[in-house]
Amino acid sequence: MKYQGERCVLAYSGGLDTSVAVAWLRETHGFEVVTVTGDLGTVKDLDAIQRKALKSGAKRAVVQDVRSIFVDYFVWPALQAGALYEERYPLATALGRPLLAKLLVDAARDEGARYVAHGCTGKGNDQVRFDLAVGALAPELTVIAPMRGGMNMTREEEIDYAKARGIEVPTTKKNPYSVDMNLWGRSIEAGVLEDPWGAPPRDIYEWTVDPDEAPAKPLEIVIGFKEGIPVSLNGAKMEGVALIERLNALAGKYGVGRIDQIENRLVGIKSREIYEAPAAVVLHTAHRALEDMVMAKESLRFKAKVAAEYADLVYNGLWFSAHHQDLAAYVRSTQRFVTGDIRMRLHRGNATVVGRRSEHSLYSMSLATYGKGDTFDHKAAEGFIGVFGLPLRNQSRTQALWGPDTAALLDVPKKVAGAKSTAKPKGKSRK
Repeated sequence: MKYQGERCVLAYSGGLDTSVAVAWLRETHGFEVVTVTGDLGTVKDLDAIQRKALKSGAKRAVVQDVRSIFVDYFVWPALQAGALYEERYPLATALGRPLLAKLLVDAARDEGARYVAHGCTGKGNDQVRFDLAVGALAPELTVIAPMRGGMNMTREEEIDYAKARGIEVPTTKKNPYSVDMNLWGRSIEAGVLEDPWGAPPRDIYEWTVDPDEAPAKPLEIVIGFKEGIPVSLNGAKMEGVALIERLNALAGKYGVGRIDQIENRLVGIKSREIYEAPAAVVLHTAHRALEDMVMAKESLRFKAKVAAEYADLVYNGLWFSAHHQDLAAYVRSTQRFVTGDIRMRLHRGNATVVGRRSEHSLYSMSLATYGKGDTFDHKAAEGFIGVFGLPLRNQSRTQALWGPDTAALLDVPKKVAGAKSTAKPKGKSRK
C-alpha cells in the first residue's frame, strides 16, 4: 500500500462514486480517508451523510451548510454576469465545484493532509474544475482521482462493490443515471439519455412537471432586483436561499426549467445533458429584461460578449483566476443601475416577461409613443438620415455598388421575376 498511514481528504457527495471511493482509497492504497461534504442546497440530512461516510470507511467526516455562501458568492455573481453556457445551461454544477474545492483545501490544511481526492471521471468537466481550483488555491497539494484511473469499474461493478461492503447507494442497475444537484439546478446524464434521439423518460424529472400537465391557468409573479441581485418575490423581501427555493417550487409546478442540450465538454466530446433549473431560468430571463430597460445599447452589446466569456470561464474551471477577477470587476460596474421589478407569467413550460419598471429606466414614454404627448423631433430625423447615409451614398456613386457586375455578388437579380410595368412602351416594339 503506497500511501499507508497518509491522510487523504475526499470530496464526498454520498453518491455511488464517492461512496465506493472511500473504501477503495483505504483498501487499495492504505489512506486514512477524511470526507468533506458541503450542502449547496439539496442535502436533506447532513448527519445522515456523515454517518454514511463513516460507515463506508472514513476516519472522519466533515459536513458543512454552505448554501448562503454558494448563493451570495457564486450564484448571484454569475446571474449578474448573465452567464449561460452555450446560451442555455445556467452552470449549476460548474458553479458549485469551486466552492467544494475550497472546502476540500481548507479541510486538507486543517487535517495536515498532503492529498485530496474527488470522484470525477476522466471524461467529464468536473475533474478539470476540481484540479484547477485546488491547483490555484493550494499548489502544494496532490490531487487523486480514483475514477480517472485505478478503480477502473463500470457503474454496474461499482454497485456490486458497494453492496459487498454494505454501502448503501441510491443507484441501481435499472436506474443508472448520474445525477448532480444543488440549489441552482439539477443535472442528469448516462443511461438511456446517452442516445440523443431518445426522448428523456418521465422518471428522470423531479423538480418540474410535464408542461402538458401543468395548471391551465397561468401564474404571474413579480421579482424585485437591487443592483442585479434578486431581493424580493411578489413584494416580499427574501434572502437568496429562500427566494431560489420558492422559485424552484413555483416555476417547477408550471413546467418551467427543463433543458435538453447537446453541449461541448471541455475535454473535447459532445455530451447529451438534461437539466432542471426552474429558478435559474426565471431569474436569468427577468434579469436580462431589466438590463434591457436600464442599460445603454453599447453596454448591452459588450456585456453579451462578456457574459459568454464569463460562462466559458466558469464551465472551464477557471473561477480562481485573474481573468475571472477582471471580468467580475466589469460585471459589478454594469449592475449599478440594474434595480427594479420584473413581472413574469409562468405557463406550461414558459416563463415570459410581461411587465417592467425601474427608477433608472432609459425607456421614455414621451419619446417612444406614437400617440399624444410625443416629444420626438420628427424633422430632426431627416438630417440624421442624411449624415448617417452619407458614406453609403458616396460609395455607391464612386464604386457603382449595384452595377451589373457587383449585383451578382449578393445574388441580387437584375430584374425581379414577374414584375410588370404599367407604362406604355415608347415607339415601335423591336423583336
